[in-house]
Amino acid sequence: MEVVGERGNLAGVGHILLVLSGKGGVGKSTVSTELALALRHAGKKVGILDVDLCGPSIPQMLKVQGKGVHQCDSGWVPVFVDQDKSLSLMSIGFLLEKPDDAVVWRGPKKNALIKQFISDVTWGELDFLIVDMPPGTSDEHISTVESLRPYKPLGAVLVTTPQAVSIGDVRRELTFCKKTGLRVIGIVENMSGFVCPHCLECTNLFSKGGGEELARHAGVPFLGCVPLDPQLTQSLEEGRDFIQEFPKSSAFPALTYIAQQILDRTSPQGS
Repeated sequence: MEVVGERGNLAGVGHILLVLSGKGGVGKSTVSTELALALRHAGKKVGILDVDLCGPSIPQMLKVQGKGVHQCDSGWVPVFVDQDKSLSLMSIGFLLEKPDDAVVWRGPKKNALIKQFISDVTWGELDFLIVDMPPGTSDEHISTVESLRPYKPLGAVLVTTPQAVSIGDVRRELTFCKKTGLRVIGIVENMSGFVCPHCLECTNLFSKGGGEELARHAGVPFLGCVPLDPQLTQSLEEGRDFIQEFPKSSAFPALTYIAQQILDRTSPQGS
């Protein structure tokens, strides 16, 4: 990424990647978390900025809920997930007094915190910063994109499920990206079939292929299908490293393939 003026706490960040969805419940935070883990296992230093202020689920997915955020001279120090400090996370979940506290804020207060997250978190040297966005196309999205614009984000990954309702919402997300000048890296179809834990047969509970068809019509890359996988669900609920612990699961090759496409696009040959 090109250096743009005074970059402050984002000076050491190589690539900024936003993960978006048109609606809630499609597995956007799951994709953000597993993409970060896959990039980390590929030898990259990764940070996750969780700006889903009303649904901060990533701290639990990475088993760092209850951790505290510390101040330093340059701002907030993110929470490190591993001893090597190769994966870090900043989330409003670390700032709540109780994990069940609701964030009952109007737009201006949310926007102010998002801008503070972008300017005041001391990420240090990162290869990738993954920004987990809230669902929709509201104030928070505009504030995030505008605040990150000077740092030239790599682009956005859009997450959908195969159903027509979800696909329709992602069409609106594509329009948002176009209007705000945010490059679309590709579309991920999540929950694309259910893998039986006994016979490993995949059944298409929510149909299949809607995300790929949308990508083809929109003229954007299709990054792949991620099936419903009980081992993936278990790892997220228990805060375990799915990429490390379940290499033989059905979702593993799909997630690592998506990460590899991101790596290919940021390599000197792919850029």
